[in-house]
Amino acid sequence: MKIISIATKVLHYFPEEVSHFLALKGLKIAFNTGILQILVGNKKNLVSAELSNETCKNLTKLKNLRSRLGIAAGLDKDGEYIDCLAALGVGFIEVGTVTPRPQPGNDKPRIFRNIKDRSILNRLGFNNKGVDALVMRLKKKKSDIPVGVSIGKNFDTPLEKAQDDYLICMEKVYRYSDYLAINISSPNTQNLRDLSSQDYLNNLLGELKKLQKKLSKKHGYRPLYLKISPDETVDAIENICNSILHTNLDGIICSNTTIDHNDQNGKGGISGLPLFKKSTECLKRVKEIVGEEVLIIASGGVMSAQDYQEKLSSGANLVQIYTGFIFEGPELVQNILNQEAS
Repeated sequence: MKIISIATKVLHYFPEEVSHFLALKGLKIAFNTGILQILVGNKKNLVSAELSNETCKNLTKLKNLRSRLGIAAGLDKDGEYIDCLAALGVGFIEVGTVTPRPQPGNDKPRIFRNIKDRSILNRLGFNNKGVDALVMRLKKKKSDIPVGVSIGKNFDTPLEKAQDDYLICMEKVYRYSDYLAINISSPNTQNLRDLSSQDYLNNLLGELKKLQKKLSKKHGYRPLYLKISPDETVDAIENICNSILHTNLDGIICSNTTIDHNDQNGKGGISGLPLFKKSTECLKRVKEIVGEEVLIIASGGVMSAQDYQEKLSSGANLVQIYTGFIFEGPELVQNILNQEAS
């Protein structure tokens, strides 16, 4: 495992998007040749007693969940690396964010790595191959790991029609996913965060719940989770949580990247270590409001096993990693799983 993590750090000397591509391709090659499975070993029996006795009513809706640790959306946007990521032993994977139509995203350069601060600034803008391409990947996956799909809107869809994009994506991926994440909090699609205003949000969530009810009759129940921004005010967080409770949404993903920074590379969302405190404060506030009524997935700045444990102690039921994985490689997964099993 250390060999792969060393290779991960070597890739930090490559341009950011090239590094990301090479790392995932290398992981996939290692998986296809069986090398990854030898290095990782058997992680199937790492379910802790605490996870088995989880009281949150929504956790049981995720089948085959073997760990609280998951991969956040953005690492595997198009579902091309599900099986090799699953082989690392994580409990679940979130792919996307996907949009109805393929789109290239914002102009390059759009990812900036800061090794000193252990952070990444990105302004990708939902670059993806479109929902139909993702569905094909989901159909072909061999692992039984729970896979969530993060859904969003195309950059050129006006806000007044954004609801249609979310409904299109949801209808297409529903039967092939284990949960759906509603991404209204990315800072890299113009005006997207305006969708968190209470009037619009209540309507959007209401329509998605109607579609969920309809599709569940045919394909079974798939939970809906809302991914929120860490930059919301205290009052806005309360309003969002109340909308979630009012519409009986299943959970919250807390949180996306932050635009509260002065990075020399300009606009975009910051992830990694500088996000940890802000996202954890947001998590605590959310937990105070929703209690045990909905599932909470924590994301944002988890760079170590200690960070992972702090997210759980702050009220999370599940935890996702992304930037920590970029910096530390599979060794971070192993460290967290070893702690979870102890």
